[in-house]
Amino acid sequence: MSEQLDALRLELRRGCLVLAVLGQLRSEDCPDQYGYVLRKALADRGMIIDENTLYPLLRRLETQGLLQSEWREEEKRRKRFYRLSPDGEQILAQLIEEWRGLNASLGRIIAPDRREGTL
Repeated sequence: MSEQLDALRLELRRGCLVLAVLGQLRSEDCPDQYGYVLRKALADRGMIIDENTLYPLLRRLETQGLLQSEWREEEKRRKRFYRLSPDGEQILAQLIEEWRGLNASLGRIIAPDRREGTL
């Protein structure tokens, strides 16, 4: 049963991670970030993401045209900085609307179940 829950939890998180990464890169106070800073900012907001998950995700989102990146030297090291592309901004807005709709629907579906003190 634990393996099944772990697999389902992982499946649920995958889509949320895309939304979280795109949303964090939309941040006006830091519109472009390198991996470590992005990972830390997400963790500070409760979204823990492993390096082995984040970096392939960033590359995939860039390949899909949702992110742009550039190499820069900072603190005497070359780092790859990521930012939302114009397409990424549009897709993020659409994903947020989709997430809000799903969240509202799920709230209506599962909220009445208060037997175990959850939701």
